[in-house]
Amino acid sequence: MSDPHPIAAAARAAKRAAAATVSIDARFIDRLVEEFYAKVRTDPVLAPIFAAKIDDWGPHLARMKQFWGVILLGEGQFNGSPMTLHAAIPGIGEFHFRRWLALFEATLRELEGDPGATTLVGKRARSIADSLLTGIRIHRDGRRDLHAMKGLSHA
Repeated sequence: MSDPHPIAAAARAAKRAAAATVSIDARFIDRLVEEFYAKVRTDPVLAPIFAAKIDDWGPHLARMKQFWGVILLGEGQFNGSPMTLHAAIPGIGEFHFRRWLALFEATLRELEGDPGATTLVGKRARSIADSLLTGIRIHRDGRRDLHAMKGLSHA
């Protein structure tokens, strides 16, 4: 594999630097993913959706740790199609994404060592949720509502 483009390398370095300043590392990501999905598995709204798609949680958790490692630390690569996977879930919509964010943000607050980490990760999570929901509305539902979850506050 060739060296990354200088702009990509700089973006990854900036992610790592931003994460380091608020004590985000692989251990933090591991705890976040484990504790968040423990909540998801018992949540009356989200548990049935996940249970219908995930038989073995081990690979899913590993994949989510990889995903968040890329998002927060610029480490590794993530190959997948989150939009396609989420759009294929019948009936999934804003209510579900808001619930996902509420659980995610509650987990962040529980783990909080540095408030900056909570802010940084929460902002990235809201951006991802907004992007997925907007894409679902456009591609699956044929709607053109841009920024579907605009204005979400960090609880």
